[in-house]
Amino acid sequence: MKYALVTGGAGFIGANFLNYLVPKQEFHYVNLDKLTYAGNLENVLVSDAENYTFVQGDICDKNLVEKLFEKYQFEKVFHFAAESHVDNSIKNPEAFIETNITGTFNLLHKAFSLWMNGPFQLKEQFKNARFLHVSTDEVYGTLGETGLFTEETPYAPNSPYSASKASSDFLVRSYFHTYGMPVVTTNCSNNYGPHQHEEKLIPTIIRKALAKEPIPIYGDGKNIRDWLYVLDHCKGIELTMNTGKLGQTYNIGGRNERTNIYIAQKICELLDVKQARADQQSYTDLITYVKDRPGHDFRYAIDASKLEHNLGWKAAENFESGIEKTVDFYIEVFKKKQ
Repeated sequence: MKYALVTGGAGFIGANFLNYLVPKQEFHYVNLDKLTYAGNLENVLVSDAENYTFVQGDICDKNLVEKLFEKYQFEKVFHFAAESHVDNSIKNPEAFIETNITGTFNLLHKAFSLWMNGPFQLKEQFKNARFLHVSTDEVYGTLGETGLFTEETPYAPNSPYSASKASSDFLVRSYFHTYGMPVVTTNCSNNYGPHQHEEKLIPTIIRKALAKEPIPIYGDGKNIRDWLYVLDHCKGIELTMNTGKLGQTYNIGGRNERTNIYIAQKICELLDVKQARADQQSYTDLITYVKDRPGHDFRYAIDASKLEHNLGWKAAENFESGIEKTVDFYIEVFKKKQ
C-alpha cells in the first residue's frame, strides 16, 4: 500500500476530503492535524478504515514532519492545514505566519528531501509523487462589481490571513521553478457544507437563528462571495492531483455569487419551513447589521474555466441546492446540543 499525507484532515475541508477519498482505497491516508479549536475528529467519518491513520501534531514541528516522511515514504501530499479565519488573523496574525508560511515550508522541504536527489532530479521510486497545496481566492484581493479572478490575476492580499496564504503559494511556486518539485496549487472560493466550524458565516447564521439570537451581518450585507459546496471542492482537488499540469495553479469556484444578506435571508426562509418558530415569526427578524470588520473585501468571484475546460471538472451543486443540504445538516447538529 502506498501512503498519502493529508494535513489538517480534522478540519472542515480536509475531513470532507478524507470522507470522500478514503473509501476508494487508492492509498493509505495519514491525517496529520494539530487539533486546534478548528479541528474535530468527529468530522472524520472514516476513522475505522484500515487505510486511515491519525497523527496528532503540528506541521511546524520539523522533527515530527521528518519522522513521518521517513516512516511512511509519502507519495502524495494534500496540504489543507492552515489558519483560515480572517477575524482571527486580525487579532492574532502571528499564528497565521507560523502555520501558513513556516508549516508549508517544512512540508515542502521534507518532500523535496525525500523525493529528489537534487534540483530537477526526481528519484525513480517517486516519479509519480505530487504535492497539492490548497489555497484561497483571497490572495487575489478584492473585485469591484464586475470581473472574475483568473489564475493570471495579480496577487493583492488585504488581510494577514490572505497575505500568509499568498506567501505559502509563492513558496510552492518557488519549489517548482527552483527545484523542479512536482507541485500543483488550487485556489478556491468560499466553501460551505457539512462539518464547517461554527465560527464561519453560514453555520453562525443557522446557529444564531435556531437560538433566537441576533444574526450578525457585517456592514450593509452587500459584500459578495462565490460559494462552493465542499464536496465539489474535494472532487476538484482529487482531479487536480491526478491530472493537473505540474507547476500550475487551478482556480476552483462554484459560480455562485451571493451577497451576505441574501445568504442570511435564504437560510432564514429555509428555517421558517423546516424548523418554524413557536411564535410564528420569521427568522429574518433576527438579522442585525453590525460594524464592518477592518479591510473587508467587497467581492470575490472565481473563473474556474481552466479547471472545467482542461480537466473536465464541473460543480454538481448550485448554491440553492447546496445550502438546503447544509441547513438540514446543521439543524441536526444543533438539535443534539440543545
